[in-house]
Amino acid sequence: MNILIVYAHPEAKSLNGALKDFSVAHLQQAGHQVQVSDLYAMHWKTTLDADDTQQRLDPLHFDASKESRHAFANGQQSADIAAEQAKLLWADAVIFQFPLWWFSMPAIMKGWFDRVYAYGFAYGVGEHSDTRWGNRYGEGSMQGKRAMLVVTSGGWESHYSERGINGPMADLLFPIHHGMLHYPGFDVLPPFLVHRTSRVDEDRYATLAHALGQRLDTLFSETPIAFRAQNGGDYQIPQLTLRDDVAPGQTGFHAHVIPHRP
Repeated sequence: MNILIVYAHPEAKSLNGALKDFSVAHLQQAGHQVQVSDLYAMHWKTTLDADDTQQRLDPLHFDASKESRHAFANGQQSADIAAEQAKLLWADAVIFQFPLWWFSMPAIMKGWFDRVYAYGFAYGVGEHSDTRWGNRYGEGSMQGKRAMLVVTSGGWESHYSERGINGPMADLLFPIHHGMLHYPGFDVLPPFLVHRTSRVDEDRYATLAHALGQRLDTLFSETPIAFRAQNGGDYQIPQLTLRDDVAPGQTGFHAHVIPHRP
């Protein structure tokens, strides 16, 4: 299978760097084809702006969505954007690896999403009408592909628990899992998390690598997070709110995940 790793850490000799190198070697040994987008090594341009199109639709006024749609539709995107889109189309699964910085991903990776997720490629796809609000949230250009986050944090696991001071990790990652991965159609796997990164010695690293290897071995068999599909019947359209009989009494992030039933 084809696997893309989108990786964001500024230090190659870091724990993140070691885990990324382990993943590449482990996946290749298992017979997979692997590509890595090492964003810091690539000096990835973070900001979405007028330079992202080779030929402006409107030279006097920059409208990000309109320019993105025009550039994508007419083959006028900057070369780095088009190259990353080609990698996404090639991949059967994508691993996004990054340290948790200020409750989210590093800016360089957010910039990857801002620029690569062009209008017509990752959003603005499909029919938009009173009965269908586009191919998104379970459908879209990434449908049939899998995605998994590998996230490191300096805090303790308990700090990110249901009653932890930082808030539940599932809630912190929901905008990424649901909004950035499920939105264009990925099947989103539970994340691989590493806490207390400053306390990783050789023994603990060996344990982490073994656990990561097990997750990589089940990349194509593990059950994805059961996000509700926008066009699967659970939502009213065009309001895009859950029907009254779906998750009655529930609000917030958890209402958009189908409960596990043993």
